[in-house]
Amino acid sequence: MTTFTVWKFEDPDGAARAAAALKAAESDGVVKIVDHAVLSWRQGEEKPRLEHTHDSTKRGAGWGALWGILGGALFMIPVAGAIIGAGIGALAKATEGTGITQGDLERIRTEVGPGTSALFMVTDDADVDRLGERFHGRDATLISTNLTEAERAILLETFGGR
Repeated sequence: MTTFTVWKFEDPDGAARAAAALKAAESDGVVKIVDHAVLSWRQGEEKPRLEHTHDSTKRGAGWGALWGILGGALFMIPVAGAIIGAGIGALAKATEGTGITQGDLERIRTEVGPGTSALFMVTDDADVDRLGERFHGRDATLISTNLTEAERAILLETFGGR
């Protein structure tokens, strides 16, 4: 099953360390990485930094668009009540049908802030419990969406170039 998962870490370097653990988990057969991105937000910076390493160079641009929508645009929305709601609504429209809901976007927006980091990933055949063990002790919070087959198809077609 394909999943979209976001792990939040309580320090700006936690997601980068977790990305290394994710790669090791893939080598051990715990997960198959479809694509991932690391967002880090240092204390005192206006906005977070997003790194996408293009797990699949053939489809890197499509996944880059997804991470840009989720990581970049999500945190560029001005922080003012109605404006946030409208902005997140527009982002939800961009990810419509992919299994990434407006509620997911709102939760990511409120939980990830200065001094934290997040590991965004789309995976296949993940043993989330075993993967969570790899991140244990890293002050990690899991925000996960299990995708239906229809949502998986839309996500992969829209952003994965399939």
